[in-house]
Amino acid sequence: MANSITLAKNYISLLDEVYKKASLTSVLDSDASTARQGANANEIMVPKLSMDGLADYSRNDGYIKGDVTFNWETVKFNYDRGRLFEVDSMDDEETVQLAFGRLASEFVRTKVVPEDDAFTFATLAGISGISKVATGATLSDGAGVMAAIKAGVDTMDEDEVPDENRYLFITPTNLSAIRAMDTTKSRELLDGFTQIVKVPQSRFYTAIDLYDGADHTSSEGADETIGGYVKASTGKDINFMIIHKPAVLKYWKHTASNIITPEANQRSDGYIQKYRKYGLVDAYENKLAGIYLHYKA
Repeated sequence: MANSITLAKNYISLLDEVYKKASLTSVLDSDASTARQGANANEIMVPKLSMDGLADYSRNDGYIKGDVTFNWETVKFNYDRGRLFEVDSMDDEETVQLAFGRLASEFVRTKVVPEDDAFTFATLAGISGISKVATGATLSDGAGVMAAIKAGVDTMDEDEVPDENRYLFITPTNLSAIRAMDTTKSRELLDGFTQIVKVPQSRFYTAIDLYDGADHTSSEGADETIGGYVKASTGKDINFMIIHKPAVLKYWKHTASNIITPEANQRSDGYIQKYRKYGLVDAYENKLAGIYLHYKA
C-alpha cells in the first residue's frame, strides 16, 4: 500500500494526534524469572508444583509418606506480529521531519498498545475453565454493575483466590455507573481491589480477529492489508474482568524497534522503521479461578 503523506505548507508545532490510552495490561506482565527457555525456540517452561494432603498419624507407625510433584510445563508462544514502514527522505524533510520523526511513537501508541490489550483480554477470556457469568448480561445501572462485581468477588472468595493482587478491568461506562451511587457499600467494594483499570470497549472483547496485513479480504469482506485487529464475529463485549495477577502468564520474549537511515538503506533513499513483538499470553493451569469474566448478552 502506497504512503499517503501531505506536505507541510507552514510549520505548525502541533500534531493532530489520535486519542489513545497507554497500555492497560502492562500491570499483568509476568516476571521473566518464573520461566525458563524450552527445548524449542518458540516455547518456554513454567514451574508446576503439586503435593498430597494430610494423612492420619499413627502412634505406632508414625507418618504416612506423601508425594510431591514438581515439573516444568511447556507453553508455546501465541503472539508474533510485526510491521515495516518506509518514508522517503524528501517526504520526511518536506513534512518538517514529522512523517518519520513521529512514526515510531505514534505506531506504538495507537496500534501496538491497543492490540496488546485487546489480545490479552480476548486470550484470557477464551481460556477454558476460567470463572465467568453463566449467561451474558447487559448491565443497565450502578446497582446491576455492583451486584455483578460482587458475584465475581464472591466466586473468587469461595475458590480461595487471595485478596491481594486482584485487578478490576472495567469499561468506563460501568465504572461511572457504580461510582455515581457513592454509597458506603459501593466504595467498599471498589476499595477491595489492588487497582481499577478503565478499559475502552474497543479493546474489551471476548474474541478478536488479527488481520494478517496481506493483500486479501477477510471472511467478512474486510481489507486485511490495514493490519490490526477487529472484534470477531463470535466475540462479545466484555463488561468487566477480575484478574488475580499471579494467575496470568504474560511474557514478551522479543520486542524490536529498528530504524534504518537512508544512508544504510540499500534499496531506496528512505527511512525504514521495523517493529516486531513476540511472546505469550496465557494462564496457569492451576490458577484459572483467578480470572473472572462478565460479558454482555
